[in-house]
Amino acid sequence: MEAMLDESKFDVQLKLWALRIPRELCKIATRILNGYLLDRPRIKPITEDPTSERNRYMIFSEKVQNSDLSDIPGKKLDELKGLCELEVVPYLLTLGYSYWSADHVLKQILPPGLEVPSSFETIIIILVIDKRIDVTNFYTGHIAHLNIADNLLPYKEVIAKVIYDKNQPRIRTVVNKVGTITNKFRVPKFEVLAGENDMVTEVKQYRATFKLDYSLVYWNSRLEHEHLRLVSQFRAGETICDMFAGIGPFAIPAAQKGCLVYANDLNPDSIHYLKINAEINKVNDHVCTYNLDAREFISQLLAVPSWKSHPEYDVRSLRSSANGGIQANGLTNFENRSLTEEVKEVACNTSSSLEGVEVSCVNAYANVPAVKRCSESSHEEIGTGDSAGVWVTVTTKGSTNKRMKGSVVFNTKPWEHVDHVIMNLPASALQFLDAFSGLIQRRCWKGPLPWIHCYCFMRASETKELIISEAESALNASICDPIFYKVRDVAPNKAMFCLSFRLPEEACFNDDVTKTIIHSADGES
Repeated sequence: MEAMLDESKFDVQLKLWALRIPRELCKIATRILNGYLLDRPRIKPITEDPTSERNRYMIFSEKVQNSDLSDIPGKKLDELKGLCELEVVPYLLTLGYSYWSADHVLKQILPPGLEVPSSFETIIIILVIDKRIDVTNFYTGHIAHLNIADNLLPYKEVIAKVIYDKNQPRIRTVVNKVGTITNKFRVPKFEVLAGENDMVTEVKQYRATFKLDYSLVYWNSRLEHEHLRLVSQFRAGETICDMFAGIGPFAIPAAQKGCLVYANDLNPDSIHYLKINAEINKVNDHVCTYNLDAREFISQLLAVPSWKSHPEYDVRSLRSSANGGIQANGLTNFENRSLTEEVKEVACNTSSSLEGVEVSCVNAYANVPAVKRCSESSHEEIGTGDSAGVWVTVTTKGSTNKRMKGSVVFNTKPWEHVDHVIMNLPASALQFLDAFSGLIQRRCWKGPLPWIHCYCFMRASETKELIISEAESALNASICDPIFYKVRDVAPNKAMFCLSFRLPEEACFNDDVTKTIIHSADGES
């Protein structure tokens, strides 16, 4: 394919005329010759005179064909003659491969009949190459991502080289997606076609920095506007639950806004980079990270610990009569594991390494801690409540993040109140709505129920009513006043939507106290 890209074949020579003029007169002459000087992208119409430092060449456009400048109107020509003596010289301009844009080059080397756009975005880009070459304003750090259709695979190397040549040094790596996405983390496989084999990059969005390994985690910069739109609905001090958080495109800006975010993802690499991004953006004390299945995460996060909710109930006797799951120390297997891991987590947070990003939070198990912050001091405390369960109080003396306004105090536990739940897994998020069934204990909940923001795909043959009906079926409850927002088109007959609604009472409240206590004690949903 390298033979296809003979750069010398793109050389174009333009035989033009230029006016040699003292450099101090260039500004006045430019005004007089407006409309008759060379006007090409990235080519300056005024250049140095190779024979004299005192003079400059003013290059005429192609419409000036004669050395006597007879193509210029007489009035302008007389004004120019009154300014200086006219000295017109021939000027040969060579436009080589480096001058031409990527779409121009690709038009020349790809098979006839392939539709190529008339313009090319020079921002760091991602390309989608299907039946035609569609160049969009989309970027992932220094990586250009190509989705090349089968009929263009024979030309993938030359396409990658052109993209690399025309966008370096901003683009240092050009990759192509290989095959379909089959792994459970929804991360595509890539082959490096040009540049460095470096998939670790940084992306900036809405004044936040995101570090990621593009080969290990999912990232889509096309959703930048949607991230900003949804986060704009959050207020400082609110509690956000992100069930499919990825590397934090919702969690980080929400934390920057002063929200407390419980962020979960099944992909351990996503959580690794989410912790790093919380540290980079100085919001690690506002982001609690979890690496669990989404159902397990939401069930454990919102489940009320028995020792906290109903101390009057003898949980051990209830559970023991059920299946004898109590250990010698009086804790269930799950409570014992949670207690040990929570203490380990808090101990680790004394380290300055990125592994200690969860300064104020512990892993998502049944006993989720209360998180409290104020501005008087900076310390951490570890204590126990009743007979089982760990709570953590963190107070901070202001924030080092200038984007976070003042200090925020969080006293509410997640089983008492959550303001928003984000479900950004459009391929299957609707199927996870049943996780809220009977999840919230009415007597412990404070304030209104959370807003659910559930992302989904909708084909042209489907309707909003059908999607809402699917959501209601999963919830086993009616949705009042749903908000259906179109995020973007993902294919000619397929679009991404966000369905937002207040979680219905009949879908989530659990009034069976005994059952709730037993399940909470054992970590069950």
